[in-house]
Amino acid sequence: MIPKKIASATAFVTGAAGGIGRCLVDALLARGVKRIYVADLHASGVDPFKGDARLVPIDLDITDEASVVSAAARAADTTLLINNAGVNLRAPFLAAPSMAAARREMDTNYFGTLAMCRAFAPLLMRNSSGDGSAIVNVLSILAKVTLPNLGSYCAAKAALLRLTEGIRAELGGEGVKVLAVMPWAVDTPMSGPFPGVKTPPAEIAAGTLDALERGDEEAYFHAFTDEINAALKTDPKALERSLAATFRRAR
Repeated sequence: MIPKKIASATAFVTGAAGGIGRCLVDALLARGVKRIYVADLHASGVDPFKGDARLVPIDLDITDEASVVSAAARAADTTLLINNAGVNLRAPFLAAPSMAAARREMDTNYFGTLAMCRAFAPLLMRNSSGDGSAIVNVLSILAKVTLPNLGSYCAAKAALLRLTEGIRAELGGEGVKVLAVMPWAVDTPMSGPFPGVKTPPAEIAAGTLDALERGDEEAYFHAFTDEINAALKTDPKALERSLAATFRRAR
């Protein structure tokens, strides 16, 4: 059965050309969504985005406010905003050769998503009648903890989690749901070399839409995210020491 809310949605997906974003597009199409604005740096040149009349490619740089404002104007009927675009430069705090990686990760993962939320929130509030509207922010469980070798990425995702909680409060009573998606390592190039098990991006996409339909505020994937949440409740300092030791072994 196609969930009514998803089937009636007009979606806007950032970072749509690959990884989780591409799988989100496929999952939305499979669930009967009315239209998807597929946004990426060069979305208009991606052949798969031209194969379905419901797909509307939009070239978008979320770090460029003018680009964001233009995208919102083109997609004024959006009822489901999925902020998936992000960058992971795998840079530690102190050992990174410069501040460039930290600035780029914060600019993309935090400020870029903030710009998207600011531009689209008025549209989502206006379009929230009927089945309502929603914002989905794709984060990481590393929004709650720090792997020192991914230092500035973790910091940017932590800032994005605070943003997600804040806009949820600001949009309370406006008919706009806000969902934070926090997986462990995902099987995409963005995750880079990783010794453990990675979650398939298609699983993240399907689970995200399921969580949205249930009205969840947070979605987690992989047993390790459950372990992290449990450890944060029982002994967060022990968890911090464990992750630090893992980092030291990996260097």
